[in-house]
Amino acid sequence: MKKLANSEKIGLRDKTTEKLIAVYPFKAEGTDEEISEAVRDWYYKQSCAAEDKLLTAYVDGLTAAELKTHK
Repeated sequence: MKKLANSEKIGLRDKTTEKLIAVYPFKAEGTDEEISEAVRDWYYKQSCAAEDKLLTAYVDGLTAAELKTHK
């Protein structure tokens, strides 16, 4: 199933609070596993502190409200 590939935009979300951490700026292509890996790799390259945040984050599609504020 390609849940992530069908999302207009994807990003990283905190597992505990479910708040959006970052919006992935590229088009999501591939399987959900490939997309998740690409988003995590992209975020890891953004900063030194990214590694710690990735431990408590998951890749998810953005909601309609989030799309309006992050376009």
